Amino acid sequence: MGLILSFDLGTGGNKASIFNADGKNLGSVFVSYDTYYPGSGLHEQRPEDWWLAVVESTRKLLALGVCSPGDIECLSISGHSLGAVPVDRGGRLLREKTPIWSDTRAVKQAEKFFSSVDRTEWYMTTGNGFPAECYTVFKILWYRDTDPDMFAKIYRILGTKDYINMKLTGRMVTDFSYASGSGVYDLTGWGYADRFIEASGLPEGIFPEMVPSAEVIGVLSAGAAESLGLPKGVRVACGGVDNSCMALGAGNTAEGRVYTSLGSSAWIAVSSSKPVLDAKVQPFVFTHVLPGMFTSAVSIFSAGRSFRWLKDTLCRNIADQADGEGKDAYELMTELAEGTPIGSRGLMFNPSLAGGTSLEPSFAMRGGFSGIDLKHTQADVIRSVLEGVAINLGAVLRVLKSFCALSGDMVLVGGGSRSRMWRRIFADVFNMRIIKSAIDQEAASLGAAALGAVASGLWKDVSVIDRLHKGGETEEPDPAGVEKYGKLSVLFEETRKAQAAFAAVAAASGLEFLTE
Repeated sequence: MGLILSFDLGTGGNKASIFNADGKNLGSVFVSYDTYYPGSGLHEQRPEDWWLAVVESTRKLLALGVCSPGDIECLSISGHSLGAVPVDRGGRLLREKTPIWSDTRAVKQAEKFFSSVDRTEWYMTTGNGFPAECYTVFKILWYRDTDPDMFAKIYRILGTKDYINMKLTGRMVTDFSYASGSGVYDLTGWGYADRFIEASGLPEGIFPEMVPSAEVIGVLSAGAAESLGLPKGVRVACGGVDNSCMALGAGNTAEGRVYTSLGSSAWIAVSSSKPVLDAKVQPFVFTHVLPGMFTSAVSIFSAGRSFRWLKDTLCRNIADQADGEGKDAYELMTELAEGTPIGSRGLMFNPSLAGGTSLEPSFAMRGGFSGIDLKHTQADVIRSVLEGVAINLGAVLRVLKSFCALSGDMVLVGGGSRSRMWRRIFADVFNMRIIKSAIDQEAASLGAAALGAVASGLWKDVSVIDRLHKGGETEEPDPAGVEKYGKLSVLFEETRKAQAAFAAVAAASGLEFLTE
């Protein structure tokens, strides 16, 4: 009985899932781990916590009795991006805590690098559209500059899932999708860019060898098998970076297919045979886990986070009610907002609570409500937040459409996809059919499982994924709603210009506390 064990190694924890040959999820277990914030811009995790979470989630999953350990053919990992785990030649971890993708400590290292490398040329080669200091090469340079003794012992810098793969098999390799976030990868050259490595001053060998995502890199070592409760000899696929595994699991397997990930942050990603690159907008691009393809995305920072902020601050009464009744607070909030018409009776929300992206008028801007009036109710406020996130992502979608042709419908994945009301809003804002497939929040897990299935020979290709997306819930755009949201989108553009101007005036006035 061929089964695949997949790991979705995310920012908040690891989810272990078992999939059968038909792509059905037989069971999942999630184990969380902590993120540490020891200073401004410092976001760290303990790689050993990842391993402990992999072990615990696997053992708990097997304890559910959904299968026998001997039924597992292969395992594969989707890992959160831009990791920088230093290990010595023997595979020993050289630093207890390492920076994760959102860590921005390496500002000085990035600035020094760009004193000799043209920033635009670097972006157009790598597609690295996050703030530069987030990318792996600059974190390595930070190690070199701040901890030279530790740096001298480094043999390889591994990504998150690559560190786990090393613990499983002993091999120190990565795949093309994860390597594309290294800061020294040439997208169209399909390999490391020698000129960027030379400019960094780092030894080329510090970056691991690349192999295809759906390639078996080894089998479980005796020690790993004992820790996980699995037989020795279970094969391990290389896996991929979370963005690309999620694209695969969301069905982005052909030219122009597009999906929206609606989680704490949100992005819209398109898969194509050429990377979507623009020096001004700077979509962030990863090599796809599918050979010859790329996944290009534009994002906003506070999507679900805006809704959570609303629950925790202005809707504490609803949260308390949900706790007392054993219900979901978000469902109660959206039920209340159902009674408010499109436009939230003149109230508009900008979700830039964590600052602006490259698509905004200013990185320093912050979100806010516009047009608030004594008539407005809690229901209006809730709907305005749902609409503001959707309208902001509508602006993101227009940018993607300006660079490439999109095909088909919009697949919506992530926690936010559970809300039918929110899906209806998105259908009207995007003027597209919205599909909430049965995959739901399993996109990254399914993507990783698909790589394991192909690597082990269980699947010939990834066409099974298309079948899994059929039969999901759909929301069709309403012409009247499309027209109204078109007008609101114009108003949204004007309000975010005003919010960017506010941030600029506050900074110029020396009122830093207004923009902290």
